[in-house]
Amino acid sequence: MSSTRLLVGLLFGGESPEHEVSIVTARNIAANLDNDRFTVQPIGIARNGVWAINGDPFSRLTIGELPELGAYPFMPLELGAENVPIPDVFFNAIHGAGGEDGQLQGFLETLHRPYTGAGILAMATSMDKWATKRIWASAGLPVVPYQGLTEECWRKRSSSILLQLASLGLPVFVKPANLGSSIGIEKVSAQKDLAPALERAFTFDRRVLVEQGLSVREIEVAVLGGEDPFVSLPGEIIVTGDFYDFKDKYLDGKSSIHVPAELPERVSKLITKYAVSAFRSLDAHGMARVDYFLDRQTSQIFLNEINLVPGFTTISMYPKLMAASGITYKELLSKLIDLGLQRYKNKTAKTHSFHSNSQWFR
Repeated sequence: MSSTRLLVGLLFGGESPEHEVSIVTARNIAANLDNDRFTVQPIGIARNGVWAINGDPFSRLTIGELPELGAYPFMPLELGAENVPIPDVFFNAIHGAGGEDGQLQGFLETLHRPYTGAGILAMATSMDKWATKRIWASAGLPVVPYQGLTEECWRKRSSSILLQLASLGLPVFVKPANLGSSIGIEKVSAQKDLAPALERAFTFDRRVLVEQGLSVREIEVAVLGGEDPFVSLPGEIIVTGDFYDFKDKYLDGKSSIHVPAELPERVSKLITKYAVSAFRSLDAHGMARVDYFLDRQTSQIFLNEINLVPGFTTISMYPKLMAASGITYKELLSKLIDLGLQRYKNKTAKTHSFHSNSQWFR
């Protein structure tokens, strides 16, 4: 690696519905990285999957450019960028499929370069809300009553599935299992609207989650570190609509954020404890935003979701929670890169080969 400033490959964009959110996240990261330690190389993954490096990738992705694939078909680089040096470390700012489900992490592993965030296992399991809930439940962590279903099963026996889902009552929330930023989520309050909502969810993903609708407060914490992570103060999202959807998050901005959240000490301690357990149970690393529901009637805590590539926009909860807990935006970015470097160092120190000292395999 460089003996002076590290070259950071800032990956953003991607082929998921969260492409636009990722561009905003990456712009904020690029503007706040420590210039004394790092040189930024923006790498925009266009909607056609080609990595744009030449010129200004931010502007190019913003106008929707689709670069031409380079001369090496096994590499995603655009034409003319085939000989660009590989960065010392990659900062993953890609939300959703491709960047947050293990695909990108697997590719970076083949490049033998460190990267921010968790590895393949944690990314793949945490991206799928259904798989995440199964793991959390097996670890004894509280999750909202739910049912998961695949598109294949829905096509074969939709009538019986609707009868099964009736046990959850109404309202329910219908969620594509592998999307973030509240994209594709619908609240269903009438039985006649459930099947159409499922059909719309299946246009995003073949795996869908149906969760019991509760009257809740939405609480979130930020997690930073490895096996023994730091957990921020809890924050609360005061939602103005039925739920915190994409329009409210990024367009209207009518909901507000309270940090720290006004919670009894017992509840705050439980939320912190659950965050560490939720993080560890997935073998997560680096960063995460852990989202909770706090039932207004019973005060019961439910783990809702975990996001291992949380937003870094100016309105995003993750950096806000860390700042309220004493870690500035600039410090946070440096810590995430350092964690990625340390994880890579630890991994490369392991034995990765085996020789039997015989010729049996010939």
